[in-house]
Amino acid sequence: MCPPPTPPPAARPGARDTPPTAADGPGGNRAFAGTPARVAAVGPYFAVSSGPRADAAGFRPFTALHHDPAPLAAYVAETGRRLGTDQRRVAASTLHIGTAARLWSVALATAALTGRAVDLTPERLWWRTPPSGPIELWLPEWPAATPGEDVPGALYETVVVRHLGPLDEALRRDFGLSPRILHGNSASALLGAVRVLLARVPDAPWSPLPVAAALLAREPLASAGVLTADTCGAGLGGAGPRGADDPLSYRRNSCCLYYRVRGNGYCGDCVLARPR
Repeated sequence: MCPPPTPPPAARPGARDTPPTAADGPGGNRAFAGTPARVAAVGPYFAVSSGPRADAAGFRPFTALHHDPAPLAAYVAETGRRLGTDQRRVAASTLHIGTAARLWSVALATAALTGRAVDLTPERLWWRTPPSGPIELWLPEWPAATPGEDVPGALYETVVVRHLGPLDEALRRDFGLSPRILHGNSASALLGAVRVLLARVPDAPWSPLPVAAALLAREPLASAGVLTADTCGAGLGGAGPRGADDPLSYRRNSCCLYYRVRGNGYCGDCVLARPR
């Protein structure tokens, strides 16, 4: 078990004459309010808008995606159209892993940049399917950070319990996806977000690796696969035990079904792929 990530000196009381205030500390409210632009700069899967927007038509709260079969079916159909497949289970699994990747990306990037967990509860977070690219995310009001210092616990509650739990249930019910596939998708999406952060924000104040390791130690992610990484070692802002290209080794116990799309093979962490 890794110790919790240690904040950089400027974020620790005692590193200067007075502790940082809620307004000026690296995790303070003023700095936290400017987080969406910093998160979005990491890449397309990290983009989240906040505040009023003139083009809000088509956005729905995530609660609709969880509980209303119609928008979920439309989203799966659009995913299948883009993939060029009429296999609904394949499209539903691809939708799931893509949605999980968007949620993990925003949540982990916020934690890595601020040391705090953002409140992405389904009632706050809205979504829509754009003409191309990943699902769009919008927070009409950028929330304050969740209280407390247990960042992995807060992210688990928000992403795994509040978001992916209801989405998994709907995809099992309407498209026949197994829990094994869904949990593997969630874990793979989590590690994918970590890899991007390590590559594009190597100097982030808080490493995402210990947070991800803590999340992968909890069910249902713990049973989804095996992670091999020096998550407690030094210098994890960039290279790890396997070198700078990929500091992580993860092998899931399931397959996301993407290989069934014409012209595609197995993912690198797939249970069906030969170990490298």
